Amino acid sequence: MDVKLINPFLEAGVSVLKTMAMIEPTPGRPFLKTDQSAKGDVSGIIGITGDAQGSMSISFSTSCIATIVTNLFGSAVTEINDEVKDAVGELTNMICGDARRRLESAGISLQAGTPTVISGTNHSIKHINKGPCIAMPFETPNGTFVIEIAVSG
Repeated sequence: MDVKLINPFLEAGVSVLKTMAMIEPTPGRPFLKTDQSAKGDVSGIIGITGDAQGSMSISFSTSCIATIVTNLFGSAVTEINDEVKDAVGELTNMICGDARRRLESAGISLQAGTPTVISGTNHSIKHINKGPCIAMPFETPNGTFVIEIAVSG
């Protein structure tokens, strides 16, 4: 897996959340994900095709996504509901779109599908790429999120 395909997604995730939700994520240590268990309570996943194929996902803890959605909409959110799920889908789409723009400037053309949102304790994320999946955890003052990228070029 090529870092030039991974870093734009991580950079886009940080950029979108800083800009849209006014949170300051701190990256943790990336790891190779070897199972399908989600590292959060609600996740968005989106398929990628073009010069690389695979998928990207983002999983949020309840406390993290509640803060993000509260910051986005200005009204307090404390649980994962339909409004939160819609926000996760839109954030997934925005992050993937930002990453695609970054990759386009490097001559890599990607298309993305429609995000799918999954929630619940111990839910699973099945990436469509058969190769490795890199996961990057992030800390925020109000919880954690993890971006996973499973793409091959």
